Amino acid sequence: MEKQKKPNLKDRIINDPSRVLTLANLISMLRALSAIPIIYTMATPEWEWLTGILILLAVLSDALDGYFARLAHEVTHLGKWLDPLADFVVIISIVLYLVLSGQFPVWFFAFYLGRHTLIAGLSLYCMNYDYMLLQANWYGKWATGLTTLGVFLHIFDFQSLPWLKMGSLYVATGLLVISGIMYLKQFYTAIKTNRVKQTF
Repeated sequence: MEKQKKPNLKDRIINDPSRVLTLANLISMLRALSAIPIIYTMATPEWEWLTGILILLAVLSDALDGYFARLAHEVTHLGKWLDPLADFVVIISIVLYLVLSGQFPVWFFAFYLGRHTLIAGLSLYCMNYDYMLLQANWYGKWATGLTTLGVFLHIFDFQSLPWLKMGSLYVATGLLVISGIMYLKQFYTAIKTNRVKQTF
C-alpha cells in the first residue's frame, strides 16, 4: 500500500480551512469594529461626511474580504462565519441607533434581528453535531446589499428618491424571507439525513 504523503508546513498553513489569521478574516473583523466610529460620527451632525466615508469603506471591505480569500486560497471555516457576522454587527448596531433616535422602522429591526438569530442558532446546532457547515446564498447577499442601501438612505435623506428609502427595505425583507426558507430547508435536510444515518 502506498503511503500517503503528509502535507508540508507551507501546504498546511495555506490550505488549512481551520486557520484564523488571514487577511480576509482581518478585514471582516475590522468591518465589524467599524460600527463604533460610524455610530460615533452619526451622533455628531457636522461629521456627517465622515459617516458616509466610513459606511462606504465598510461596504468596500465586504467585497474585498471575499476577493482576497479566493485570490490567496484562504477560504476558511471562520471566514464563512465571520463575513456575514461582520455585516450583521454593523447593520444591527447602526439600525438600533436609528430606531432609538426615531429615524428607522422598528418592524424591520425586529425582523432582521429575529431572522438572523434563528439562522445563527440552527447553524451553530448543525455545526456542533457535525451535520453541516452553512454557507451564504446569493439571496442573502443581495438582501444585505439592499439593507445597507436602505440604512444609508435613512441616514442621508435624499429628497429626490423618496420611494427608494422604504422600497429597498421591502425588497430586502422579501429576499431575507426567501433566503431564510432556503436555509431552513438545508437545516432540515441535513439534520434528517444525519439522524437517519446514525440509526444504522
